[in-house]
Amino acid sequence: MYRDKTRIVTIGDRKIGGGNPILIQSMTNTKTEDVSSTVQQILELEKAGCEIIRCAVPTMEAAQALAEIKKSIHIPLVADIHFDYRLAIAAIENGADKIRINPGNIGSRDRIKAVVDAAKERNIPIRVGVNSGSLEKHLVEKYHGVTAEGLVESALEKTAIIEDLGYNNLVISIKSSDVCMCAKAHEMIAEKTDYPLHVGITEAGTLYSGNIKSALGLGIILYQGIGDTIRVSLTGSPLEEVKSAKLILRTLGLRKGGIEVVSCPTCGRTEIDLIGLANRVETMVQDIPLDIKVAVMGCVVNGPGEAKEAAIGIAGGKGVGLLIKGGEIIRKVPENQLLDELRKELLMMADNR
Repeated sequence: MYRDKTRIVTIGDRKIGGGNPILIQSMTNTKTEDVSSTVQQILELEKAGCEIIRCAVPTMEAAQALAEIKKSIHIPLVADIHFDYRLAIAAIENGADKIRINPGNIGSRDRIKAVVDAAKERNIPIRVGVNSGSLEKHLVEKYHGVTAEGLVESALEKTAIIEDLGYNNLVISIKSSDVCMCAKAHEMIAEKTDYPLHVGITEAGTLYSGNIKSALGLGIILYQGIGDTIRVSLTGSPLEEVKSAKLILRTLGLRKGGIEVVSCPTCGRTEIDLIGLANRVETMVQDIPLDIKVAVMGCVVNGPGEAKEAAIGIAGGKGVGLLIKGGEIIRKVPENQLLDELRKELLMMADNR
């Protein structure tokens, strides 16, 4: 696999590349200057399974806030910088574990060198980020539009600038909202460099469309053994990004742990709010440390049989539900107590591991 051959980069107390586990990243949507709100969101994301967090640094106040934010969180903090090289330096000085820049919008070589020198002094990794929406004019003209080839060439040009300045503690990110273009670009760049790759489908969209595009794009890329960190970019809560990323990795067999919820499609026999129940179960199990499958079935006729592959499950009927283990009914439960009874059973299973 490509990820086994990428060089190892240390971000805070985490290592990526070289076959290390793929880490889940998200980005805060609070004002970074608002330290308390930003810390609160990061702690919520940590609990959900986020392993690297990125914060926007659009002002000097935001850069300085990183020092206070770092005191209260437990995962590496990445500073996202655009245009102003002084903000990148200030972010490094205030404890950022990694910075994300596009050397193309930082300015002159002297300004890029000032950022690289600051990163080199503290051995802070630089993530070189290239986005299809901001591909350089000469590459658009060369390839007659925005293409995978152009994205790869842009990324390699920018890493070469930093390498020429004597630094190679780098991570590369090439993103596009076009799934096929993004997949092709990652296939190409994985053949050309051994830097770790941060993978995602940028501007993927809402919870609905964004999850579909991200699952397809990340699935294609990760299945080929490409990618060292991932972000699911959604127009929604960062918590949803983390939840989706965990499920994508687990579905591909790249991560174990956590409860997988399976549920049947609704049909004319369904006499409960199966959609609402399945969503509540999925939320309820997030904090339970088990590596099992839980089934949520909407019919007491086929539910027990369909739930056989799950360690435990529930099947709902009119006013009453069944609690099922290994395909066998263990007891009937009033419908309004079904969720609580399932949680009690799961907690007992966790205690008896």
